[in-house]
Amino acid sequence: MIKRSSPLLFLSILFLLSCSQKQTEKILPADPKLANLKLPEGFQADRLFGPSENGEGSWVSMTFDDKGRIIASDQYGALYRMVIPAIGDTATKVKAERLIVPSTEGTIDTSKISIGYAHGLLYAFNSLYVMINHNSNDAFTKGSGLYRLQDTNGDDQYDKLTLLKELEGEGEHGPHSIKLSPDGKSLFVIAGNFTRIPEMNAYRLTPDGKLDNLLPLIKDPNGHDNTVHWQGGWIAQTDSMGTNWELYSSGFRNPFDMAFNEAGDLFTYDSDMEWDLGTPWYRPTRILHVTSGSEFGWRPGTDKWSARFPDNNPSLLNIGQGSPTNVVYGGNARFPEKYRKSIFAFDWSFGIIYAIHLEPSGSSYKATGEEFLSGSPLPLTDGVFGPDGALYFLTGGRRLESDLYRVYYGNGKEEVSTAAPIGLNEAHQIRRKLETFHTGPADGAVDLALPYLGHSDRHIRYAARLALEHQPLDSWKSKVFALQDPLAITQAMIALARKADPKDRDMILSQIKKIRYNTLSESQQFDLLRAVELVLSRMGAPASSAKEELISYLNVNFPDKASNDVNRQLSKLLVFLEAPEAVSKTMNLLLKATDTENEEDKNFINPADLIMRNPQYGMDIASTLSNLPPQQQTYLATVLIQAKKGWTPDLQEKYFKWFYNAFSYKGGYSFRGFINLARQQALHNVSKDKFVYFNSISGDSIANKPAAALVEGAVQPKGPGRDWTVDEAMKFVDSGITARNFERGKGLFVSSLCAACHTMNDFGGVSGPNLTQLGTRFSYRDMLEAMIEPSKTISDQYGATVFFMNDGTSIVGRLVSEDNDSYQVSQNPFTPQQLRTISKKAVARTRVSEISPMLPGMINNLNPEELKDLLAYLKSGGNKQDTIFKETKNPAEK
Repeated sequence: MIKRSSPLLFLSILFLLSCSQKQTEKILPADPKLANLKLPEGFQADRLFGPSENGEGSWVSMTFDDKGRIIASDQYGALYRMVIPAIGDTATKVKAERLIVPSTEGTIDTSKISIGYAHGLLYAFNSLYVMINHNSNDAFTKGSGLYRLQDTNGDDQYDKLTLLKELEGEGEHGPHSIKLSPDGKSLFVIAGNFTRIPEMNAYRLTPDGKLDNLLPLIKDPNGHDNTVHWQGGWIAQTDSMGTNWELYSSGFRNPFDMAFNEAGDLFTYDSDMEWDLGTPWYRPTRILHVTSGSEFGWRPGTDKWSARFPDNNPSLLNIGQGSPTNVVYGGNARFPEKYRKSIFAFDWSFGIIYAIHLEPSGSSYKATGEEFLSGSPLPLTDGVFGPDGALYFLTGGRRLESDLYRVYYGNGKEEVSTAAPIGLNEAHQIRRKLETFHTGPADGAVDLALPYLGHSDRHIRYAARLALEHQPLDSWKSKVFALQDPLAITQAMIALARKADPKDRDMILSQIKKIRYNTLSESQQFDLLRAVELVLSRMGAPASSAKEELISYLNVNFPDKASNDVNRQLSKLLVFLEAPEAVSKTMNLLLKATDTENEEDKNFINPADLIMRNPQYGMDIASTLSNLPPQQQTYLATVLIQAKKGWTPDLQEKYFKWFYNAFSYKGGYSFRGFINLARQQALHNVSKDKFVYFNSISGDSIANKPAAALVEGAVQPKGPGRDWTVDEAMKFVDSGITARNFERGKGLFVSSLCAACHTMNDFGGVSGPNLTQLGTRFSYRDMLEAMIEPSKTISDQYGATVFFMNDGTSIVGRLVSEDNDSYQVSQNPFTPQQLRTISKKAVARTRVSEISPMLPGMINNLNPEELKDLLAYLKSGGNKQDTIFKETKNPAEK
């Protein structure tokens, strides 16, 4: 847990901030956007082009072609190509040439977009590869997938477009980026968890869609991730023609990009789900080392895997909160040596480029982080190192104001020493050798893999197990039962749980029980318990004496006095097995459990880092994290919702009162919803005559209240209002927003109904985006456009769906979840948990609505001064101490 900063620390931070501000004032560039950038010493930046200023959209992807030109894509528009002036050339202005591809008939129609909507671009094999992220419509007829553009007649214009692979998925969690393999012979593509894994020619891991988690599944109560498959985001490898596809890795949430280092290892930056903040299944944004056949454990709702599970791969470095976008390796940079060995990871939300420094460790790496570049607002989208060794990057996305920047070291032309190559140590070579058997049956694979199942290196154990799983079961099944090393046995039983017939369940469990549990280290105990969980989740619980023997083996070790992680596994297993003491022991733990943080769970970003970069939003993050719910208690309470036996009246009383208290904890948007759904499931196990009582003491009276109902302090506008336009409102913004009234701004945030759907600094609704960090990413014009023209930009996470009914009518609402028979739809944004059920049989077709659920004209009751107070409140992130609320002194008083 992160503790609140001390007053002394806060004062020291303010002092550092004031000093840095004074220093910055001396060297501010003429361009205010460049002045906003924080760069390491010795680095310079140029702002080369503003697509938005030229009506060319908001750019999200880019690449260099073979002539050193940049090709970029508008998120919702065309592709553009441009010649970039050399570093130091201030006279040449960048101009963007829109790329137009003829139709199959050879005609050119400039009135429509012929190619664009690309989340990923790559020039390779004398071709431009384009990852389109889009549902085809009249405006742009091409749907999501990987496309290849070629110039067949040498006139420097692309005239041939080929669809290499159609993909099912679009939007912010759809298909994303493309990278060239280290040997230059193939392509790697990456997609988010709203993109179904297509049929492929080969699989380095089996995408069987198993949850593999005995924690009761509760999907996100606000509907996110509830309508997609369970394999998560994925990475695949294909040839230049897109004919042979191989699944390389999966189990991500939503990584946008990836990069290879000079050793040929692959890395990505995966996102979290900030609505889950405060829950024990929340995972921060993470830098991941993506090895062959790796699995990273994304599952919906409560069933996301622990990073410690031995059947998935760990985080290389936890970053913290953010929105990952670009990942690029610095090997070709004309930068100091440490940066040429680093991975650069972009965060859209906070406007930070992280430099991730890698140090070989065993068969993987140790990583440390550095904030390389930042700005506020700076919505980073894509970046690439150019032929000149400079870093080129874009800002934009969601139709935000977009810019192209260049960052270089010194004068950009200095010679740099050759970076020492990253050598492959023995462990690295062993892992690589084992990974050659991840492609299918091969002679010698079993004999090579077996000795490494018990290796001390986690990645080697994983690679060895996966090598076994790709071989015929009969070639290794009998051999693994002869193993003696506990580590090796655990890995082998995980393999059998995934590949053997359920009739082998009791034999597998007997082999596990031969291991002397108390002789194992904490990590080995955890792995063994995970192996048991996989057997039970995939093969079911054993019967009669075999079940009792397993309960006895586990129960004697529960609870563990030192490890919260081990207790989570033991409680989950024993409650699932209906062990006689499972409920009483778990309840005793729940009532006194405190949270601990393992070294591998720590984040690179902490509140102090964010405060120094952005005091306003950083202090809000610090406050939230310092008041997180008790995660161990939440986990154990969730385990117990499936317990039907072992309750006493006293234990049930204490259990349901815990839920009442849990509603008072802070957490992400979905925390209260998770608690309520867990409470409701637990109530299914109480007797009918006790239902009303336990429903009451567990918080029924407060569970379903919308957050807006808890908001007080509304201020009614005095007006007179007007039909505001963006340009009219900007006239008053341009006159200056200073010395504003905080209380009135906050009250207008409530009375204008903003708080009914949006959260600002701990209060408000959840059917729209959290606005606390609005001021760090958006300009006043962006804010006004969102309020006055809400349908101009709609995030697919908050948009509505139109259901066209068989009877000719239509229903509009936000799709929260669906099953085989029906849709669950939220139609009222002010009461988002009130759902309407629509039978799928009654629906003819659906489409995404082009109308925002946000009501237009919500600020039309405000006069100019009231509008400025509301804008000041939004810009400050609800921070009363922001300087925007300080009165300006009369010059005579100074």
